[in-house]
Amino acid sequence: MNSHKIVPVVLIAVCLLVLPAAATTEVHIVRYAPDGATALNETTVDYTWMEANLPVLGDGATHYYHQGPTFNESDLWDPAEYQNVESRDYGAVKGTAVRDLCGLVGGMAPGDTLRVKAEDGFYKNFSHATVYAGDPKKATMGLAWYVGEDSVTGDPQGSGYVPDYYDGMRLIFFADTSTNPWGWHVFGDTDMKETMPEDEWHFFNGEWPSTSGLSVKQVSDLEIYTHTGTTGEETPAATQAPLGIAVVLAALGAVCALRR
Repeated sequence: MNSHKIVPVVLIAVCLLVLPAAATTEVHIVRYAPDGATALNETTVDYTWMEANLPVLGDGATHYYHQGPTFNESDLWDPAEYQNVESRDYGAVKGTAVRDLCGLVGGMAPGDTLRVKAEDGFYKNFSHATVYAGDPKKATMGLAWYVGEDSVTGDPQGSGYVPDYYDGMRLIFFADTSTNPWGWHVFGDTDMKETMPEDEWHFFNGEWPSTSGLSVKQVSDLEIYTHTGTTGEETPAATQAPLGIAVVLAALGAVCALRR
């Protein structure tokens, strides 16, 4: 390939790297057979259908928070929830319980894994116990599609319905106020430790607990893998890409990781 052909290719790759992901307005929900590839049931619903047909979490006035890393070795988990909470104000959101969305395709059974995947390919895996939590401290996993008031102390993320709520649809753990001394709705790092399996904990840089890392932005897919035992970053039914494409995808992955 001569240099005149290389330059346009490089420019296109650079443009792809800097383009931000867009808000999602619908979610594809699928339940796979144990082979991880055969779809047993699937559907796609948008936020207007969710609001009209399923119970709504949040009221559009109450702010919900996650917690970032404490960067404090003497208080790593911060049970008092006083460190790096205000910066994780995710606004006065409304949304739909993930368990209700899973129910549209048959739900989950113990041993199943739910993959919450973003438009850019980033994902997090969750167990049946987390999705169908009964512990108030664990909070309710919800897919937020509306924010009545933008974040006051955290990063801006838009307001109103998606796509004006440009970080939506976003995975939010709708927590109560039981463990927060100021009466805030915070899903804290200690809440994660006490209520979720260890392999689902998120660590910033592999060292610092942070529930904000669980809050997947711009969610496009909810994928249920039945009794496959998928954990960590294992990708079911993966297909090998040609080398050139793989290099570009790897670069995109690196940029996406920096955005989290």
